[in-house]
Amino acid sequence: MSEELKAAVAAGVVGSQETFRSLLQSVAEVARAIFGATASSIFLLDEEKDELVFEAIAGYGADTLIGQRFPSSSGIAGWVLVTRQPLVIEDVTEDPRFAKDFAETTGYVPKGLMAVPLLHDERALGVLEVLDRPQRTQFSLVEMDLLGLFANQAAIALDLLRRARRAEEVLAASGEGGDVLARLAATLEGIEAEDRGPALRMLGALDEILKSNEGG
Repeated sequence: MSEELKAAVAAGVVGSQETFRSLLQSVAEVARAIFGATASSIFLLDEEKDELVFEAIAGYGADTLIGQRFPSSSGIAGWVLVTRQPLVIEDVTEDPRFAKDFAETTGYVPKGLMAVPLLHDERALGVLEVLDRPQRTQFSLVEMDLLGLFANQAAIALDLLRRARRAEEVLAASGEGGDVLARLAATLEGIEAEDRGPALRMLGALDEILKSNEGG
């Protein structure tokens, strides 16, 4: 692979990552606005380090918490990730799963929150949290359905971001398979939405092949 082509593919992969990060940020911002919440956060599971990472934040912490990590089994977010069950808590101080110590390190301790796992193809990718929505009424089934819609969009964006990062890692190794995977990831941004299905399936298949080779 020539240095010129490698540089072009790398630029495309980085561009794809920025697109998917922007999509995640949009989901967080709209979720916060719709629920009238103080903040909304999207966490990505780093499987290798077994940690949850702040990937997108709307509201409090947006300027300081991106990239911060904590154990994937810690706190309410960890519980939601492990059990794959949504959770609504009106007063976190009364819930033993709440990691108050970690919340204090972020500079903001919520009173109530909603959290939902981000699932894609039966795989847990992360968690979406909405903090301190106005307690006008009891949490309703309509709100749960709405939270589920946001979770679906966030899961798609997280999956695309994860694949783009995987492509960048493979590209860095400069293997022949990495060229193919990286090129496909780099062109996703320019593919019309209705035509992305086949490309994503191919990217997923290549990703699985590379993973199996690493394991063998």
